[in-house]
Amino acid sequence: MIALAPTQLFTGDGIVEDVTVRIDGGRIVEVAAGVETDAVKLDGLLAPGFVDVQVNGGGGVLFNDSQTVETLAVIAGTHRQFGVTGFMATLISDERDKTVRAIEAVGEAIRAGVDGVLGLHLEGPWLSEPRRGVHPARFLREMDTDDLNILTRKLSFPLMVTVAPEQIGPTTIRALVDAGVIVSLGHTAAAAEDVERAIDAGATGFTHLFNAMPPMEGRNPGPLGVALGRPDCWAGLILDGIHVHPASARAAFVAKTADRLVLVSDAMATIGSAQNAMTLFGETITVKDGALRTEAGTLAGAHLELSGAVRNAVAMLGASREEALRMASLTPASFMKAGDERGRIAQGYRADMVLLDSEMRVKATWIGGRQVH
Repeated sequence: MIALAPTQLFTGDGIVEDVTVRIDGGRIVEVAAGVETDAVKLDGLLAPGFVDVQVNGGGGVLFNDSQTVETLAVIAGTHRQFGVTGFMATLISDERDKTVRAIEAVGEAIRAGVDGVLGLHLEGPWLSEPRRGVHPARFLREMDTDDLNILTRKLSFPLMVTVAPEQIGPTTIRALVDAGVIVSLGHTAAAAEDVERAIDAGATGFTHLFNAMPPMEGRNPGPLGVALGRPDCWAGLILDGIHVHPASARAAFVAKTADRLVLVSDAMATIGSAQNAMTLFGETITVKDGALRTEAGTLAGAHLELSGAVRNAVAMLGASREEALRMASLTPASFMKAGDERGRIAQGYRADMVLLDSEMRVKATWIGGRQVH
């Protein structure tokens, strides 16, 4: 049994003081009023651990380069220092064999107890070519029977796929959803009607809102207009002040609220490492002015980590601390169908927690009640 008494505690609903959090067997067994004598005193705000649904890499490695447990361990270790206690390892559009290896690697990492690996996010290759961004055109394809068989196998972890509605029809989306796959819409220029049909078929989210999709127009709302107007869908947001203008981000925050807007890092290999450049599909990607860009200037992932996005939510969106923290914990956990055990500090929940200082910077991280940073 472990007892912790932080200066402040964010439960997932609100911030309270003078409490003791008791942990046993990797779970929270009690949040009791008062600071008990046997409790370890923590100076700071204790909050639910962060959940990042879009992590391409970190610590100098990229999941697309190597789909192994060792790679996932490096990425996990890197993001734990930023308060991430659960992340969706993200594979950018690539060869089918890599998709299979990615599924196997995530399963192996979870079985091996690699702290922080939550599941797998396949960002493509079922995307719109005109909105592919840095995804190589040679890998984009329609979803065939082999793909569907691979994706609909029963897995022990969350599987999320980003697809474009103009490439994947409602019948296929329904088949994925029926198999337990979380379907998110992105890299798309689909008409609003096709986007609505995709949601009605079971898609529940939008990948990096605003990016890789056309702007909204009054008579042509497109994916963005549907995303902002559907309260039943989550939407990821890369909040680095570069991918999305703060004014646009604020509009999304007002429309979606902290219960549906999901902060994501879209982190690449450069995060948590000393390197300022990396290679993606044979092309050099360089960090300049806080952004990762190709030589042609195209954004290629983000040089961002999730605790930075939390701080930006307060500074750029005018979000409260509670709202910013929720968008990085309970909201993404709910999107991944894990909101019944992640995203709150409450009885029965996993003891995944992060301790923050007064500037919302990470001081310590716990996964399953064990301090990992």
